[in-house]
Amino acid sequence: MDITVKELKEKMANEDGFILIDVREPHEHADFDIGGNLIPLGDVPTALPELEEYKDSEIIVYCRSGRRSATAQAFLQQNGFKNVRNLEGGMLAWEEAFGRTK
Repeated sequence: MDITVKELKEKMANEDGFILIDVREPHEHADFDIGGNLIPLGDVPTALPELEEYKDSEIIVYCRSGRRSATAQAFLQQNGFKNVRNLEGGMLAWEEAFGRTK
């Protein structure tokens, strides 16, 4: 199930317990960061051991437009992660809705 930028912003404001993962490249993350843990898409497979403890947690993945994070979402689900959500429209949608603010 995906999540909208509005829903994510509300979850962040409420400090709901979830894991936020940015699957963009380091330069993209450095340019604009909303607080996600940076794990570039190509590094997601090697990050599985460190993510293992979150298999039953809500994980929200995002990228620039939602495409790379959809790939990460599918990969994590195939590897037993039960509640992985993709940010619809990614950082482009976030910037359109909220500008460059957290």
